[in-house]
Amino acid sequence: MPEQCKTVINLIERLAPTYLAESWDNVGLQIGGTDKDVHKVMVCLEVTEAVIDEAIEKGVDMIVSHHPLIFKPIKSICTRDPIGRMLYRLIQHDIVLYCAHTNLDVAAGGTNDVVAQALNLEGVELLKKSYDEIFYKLVVFVPETHIEVVRASICEAGGGHIGDYSHCTYQTLGTGTFIPLEGSNPYIGVENKLEKVSEYRLETIINQKDLKTVIQKMKEAHPYEEVAYDIFSLTNEIESFGMGRQGMLKERIKLSLLCDELKLKLGLDHIKVVGDVNQWVQKIALCTGSGAEFIYDAYKAGCDCFITGDVKYHDAQYSAQLGIAVIDAGHFETEDFACRTIALSLQEMSKQLNYNIDIFPSTVYINPFQIL
Repeated sequence: MPEQCKTVINLIERLAPTYLAESWDNVGLQIGGTDKDVHKVMVCLEVTEAVIDEAIEKGVDMIVSHHPLIFKPIKSICTRDPIGRMLYRLIQHDIVLYCAHTNLDVAAGGTNDVVAQALNLEGVELLKKSYDEIFYKLVVFVPETHIEVVRASICEAGGGHIGDYSHCTYQTLGTGTFIPLEGSNPYIGVENKLEKVSEYRLETIINQKDLKTVIQKMKEAHPYEEVAYDIFSLTNEIESFGMGRQGMLKERIKLSLLCDELKLKLGLDHIKVVGDVNQWVQKIALCTGSGAEFIYDAYKAGCDCFITGDVKYHDAQYSAQLGIAVIDAGHFETEDFACRTIALSLQEMSKQLNYNIDIFPSTVYINPFQIL
């Protein structure tokens, strides 16, 4: 049996939730429906005519792209326009398009972490924090007969997640009291008589984005007419997200050797460098894609070198004046490597969940630049 598109979307959003995307971004489902059956999923950096040709040739049902195809508002889908022509072809061939952009950049295990891991950086941290998860504690009082069904409803709706663990709850047994008043319809007890019921205090943690859904599902599973529950705002920091990464090489090396290592790992023939290639570097910052805006953040963090793409002339001069080495490894090169790696990770996640989906990276080389 094939899986539906929404299954693939859930898989992607486990890695890169859409709420992590920047406000100016356009992520998520761009073409197609969530109920479409999906057999083959192709992951790419960007949708181009050549990528669509490849998808049609390979019988792909769904494309997952890092760069959004629909980014600015469109007034028409006209085949004389490149964007319109690509949208028309995708619709014509019933190919679903889903985009994960800045949410995939900042996510744990996303594009920046892939490159940091490839360089074997240790003690990896965020370069620039942009988002803090907000969590709440939910406490609900449940009769013994319904403790398991209520717990399941809460956790299946998104509650009880801490890091790599799910269904994280705590329960204590006690006695609940209440008097059903006139007009009530109690699950236990009779009107105007004090009832003492053996109940569990069930508590767990909930992300802000899931709070409304979890409460709704909890109430639906709870047997009481009036559910007694409390919600506490938490101030403890559990997880933060942000652009770029910083970390340490196991030992310091010359900048020239770091360049060689980067070219080897990313499969590059050339890179551009700002700084003395004979200087020693160890603390490294990086931002896949176009990250020159974070040069000062890398400098402020005490990094010896910053790796990114799309470094302009004035960015390079600014870096030289700050005294921080900068490697421009290319927008395409840094992100295409990451997207190919993430495609393989999604395929592995799919296998572990016994999904009948073939997820693979695009093999089309779409870098528009040539070095002559």
